[in-house]
Amino acid sequence: MEYNLCSSFFRRDVAVLACMVVLAACDDDEPTIEEPVSPDPSTCLPTNGPFTLAITNTYFPLPVGRNLVLSGEDAEGVVVRVEVNVLDQTEVVFGVTTRVVEVKEFEDGELVEIARDFYAQAPDGTVCYFGEDVDEYDRGKVVGHGGAWRAGEGGNVPGIIMPSQPRPGTQFAQESAPGIAEDRSAVVAVGVRVSVPAGTFENAAFFLDWNPLEGQTILDGEDKVYAPGIGLVVDDVATLVSTK
Repeated sequence: MEYNLCSSFFRRDVAVLACMVVLAACDDDEPTIEEPVSPDPSTCLPTNGPFTLAITNTYFPLPVGRNLVLSGEDAEGVVVRVEVNVLDQTEVVFGVTTRVVEVKEFEDGELVEIARDFYAQAPDGTVCYFGEDVDEYDRGKVVGHGGAWRAGEGGNVPGIIMPSQPRPGTQFAQESAPGIAEDRSAVVAVGVRVSVPAGTFENAAFFLDWNPLEGQTILDGEDKVYAPGIGLVVDDVATLVSTK
């Protein structure tokens, strides 16, 4: 199976799966279709550790020094660039020592955001997301911190950024900060072949991410593709152009 940025096949696949599950639940007289079991969010609670900074999940590895650069052009012709850097830094969040990952976003060459994401790996290999600090920029100056959150503050709890074993049809909360950050993700396909400027990758995993706080649903979510041993290779319109 090959992932294609120009194809709607994967979105149709999600729509069909969602409808089948709903129909099965509504009519006990018809053959039922078992809904895939989604990852258990309690996996990322501090009481279910110990957690590790050695993040080795095949679809979301975070070795110190890893650098990913993705680039692309959106529907309005804006050139988007995303730089992901795994720092040799840690941050204690909700009592858990997490790895700090810096993500810089540019539009037409201008810096628009720097986020410091906090991750740790659970005993079963799930990569847990403990929050992010965010600086929003306009013409080189910080103008806001939209979307910043930390697990353990208020009603915030850790989310799942990558399941230990992604299974098609499952859904999970990436962010669990009510009213601030509530991004969700669904696994659409695993075992995908994807070609991007940085190369061709086999056995990739295809996801759809969406933000309910912006009125999005799974059917208008953004494409995310993760390659084994590399991590993110497609981020909506941006695709991987270099890695080290």
